[in-house]
Amino acid sequence: MTQSFRQQNTIAAPVTVAGFGYWSGLDVRVEFRPAAVNTGIVFVRADGGEPPVRVPALVGNRVEIPRRTSLSVAGRTVEMVEHIMASLAGLQIDNCEIWVDRAEMPGCDGSGLQFVEALRSVGRVAQPAGRDVLVVCDTVRVGSDQCWVRAEPQWCGGLTIRYCLDYGKESPIGRQMIQLSLSPDVFCRELASARTFILESEAAWLRQQGLGRRVTCQDLLVFNDDGPVDNTLRFSDECVRHKALDLLGDLALAGCDIQGRIVAFRSGHRLNAELMHTLVANRDVARRHGRTA
Repeated sequence: MTQSFRQQNTIAAPVTVAGFGYWSGLDVRVEFRPAAVNTGIVFVRADGGEPPVRVPALVGNRVEIPRRTSLSVAGRTVEMVEHIMASLAGLQIDNCEIWVDRAEMPGCDGSGLQFVEALRSVGRVAQPAGRDVLVVCDTVRVGSDQCWVRAEPQWCGGLTIRYCLDYGKESPIGRQMIQLSLSPDVFCRELASARTFILESEAAWLRQQGLGRRVTCQDLLVFNDDGPVDNTLRFSDECVRHKALDLLGDLALAGCDIQGRIVAFRSGHRLNAELMHTLVANRDVARRHGRTA
């Protein structure tokens, strides 16, 4: 039987990140707080003069809102949580309360970098319990020929992510691929700073719908036919790195580590969540193991 291979972790002290939501344009303050063993990641909506509502970051609480990962409990929602979830998972921070005063999380620069810098500034603390592991035991795939995501066994341990992004030969984004075996060092070096991207035509359509009006080309990557508009890439393949960041954030909704290889082709939040539902619910393809440290 596979056992937990590491101890659970929390943060050493509270730390705050502030910004505005890309979709709403509203200012938001996020406070990360230490949490006890087995708390998991929990968002706490503490706004509007109502009693705080706890929203555990689990795939069962996910609700479908286009182009972002959102969670809801008792009618209270937290939106665009994927960059926060990826940052916590990438740093192996397992227990944390995230107190927020708006529904939508801050977009910052479109990456996880500001969250990672804040969390690393206070440090990580090991806790006296083992971290549960969801072991992929059989191959499972969801999606279609056009876009899909697949989980495969990886008996050597750990989590490997492979993502293939394909916008076609005529697009300035083109075709990009990345494969990484995840660790905190690899996450910080290869994924944390990769930013959200969008085509200029998509950005124009969203603004016509009254969305994203506060966002500029310096807040994320906007691509026209010539490449990024008024911005410079941090990596030549920054777009696929950001898709891998998003994928990691969605995988974190398992509420435990994952041992396996996740392969994605043009997958997005909805398909990522569908895969997680399948892994969490189906003991024929994945088994959850843990122990007390």
